[in-house]
Amino acid sequence: MHPEVRTAIELQQIDHKIAEMGSRIASLPARIKAIEDQLKDFLSAFDAAKHRLAANQKERREFDAEIQQINAKITKHRDQLYQVKTNEQYRAMLKEIEGEEGNIGKIEDRILEKMVESEQLEKQIGDASQKLDSEKARVARESGALEAERQAAIVERDQLTARRNELASSLTEEIRNLYEKLRRARQGMAVAEVRDGFCMGCHVRLRPQAFNDVSTSDGLFTCENCVRILYYDPPVEAAPESGESPAGEHGHAAVRS
Repeated sequence: MHPEVRTAIELQQIDHKIAEMGSRIASLPARIKAIEDQLKDFLSAFDAAKHRLAANQKERREFDAEIQQINAKITKHRDQLYQVKTNEQYRAMLKEIEGEEGNIGKIEDRILEKMVESEQLEKQIGDASQKLDSEKARVARESGALEAERQAAIVERDQLTARRNELASSLTEEIRNLYEKLRRARQGMAVAEVRDGFCMGCHVRLRPQAFNDVSTSDGLFTCENCVRILYYDPPVEAAPESGESPAGEHGHAAVRS
């Protein structure tokens, strides 16, 4: 195989790894934020429950105060019963007392509802209080692991980039420019294997002579359809059943522009 084609193959493999590493690095901050947002949501729900409980207790105090006011009215009306002069006034006063007692009943029903809600909120707050430290620890652990993964990926990407620059600089300017042009134009795939007579970049069959050139010579060849740099790896021959070594090593064909 032409030495520069072999270099271009390795260069392309590294470019693919760098792209994958870049995607991983770019995705990690969002994953870290999603985990941190879980803690924010937990704390927000915790605070909201405490605020609802405080509001519940305030409403219950207001209901108790309202009942006291109504009871004061009822007491006053009962005292006034002895001062009325007609049966009609007496019945009207009793009806008013009955109405006030009905209001107390309604308020007491509301108080019972608030007491049930208060019990639920207190349980929710208690459970959240017990889980708070473990939730903070979990988020710190998981986000820390992802940040460590991100830093490790950055180091690996930088190492790959250094190796990439080394390989690219070892190519002749003509081949390097061709590789970079094809990489940009062909979605990162500048070099393509020839397999069963087809270019695996565009999946178009090579002309018999073109396939013969790629598979038998050490020149530099490009696909007549997609212009990618071509290379050919002969299939590995199976070892004889007797265990003897196969006759000869498989070679590589190179490509010609």
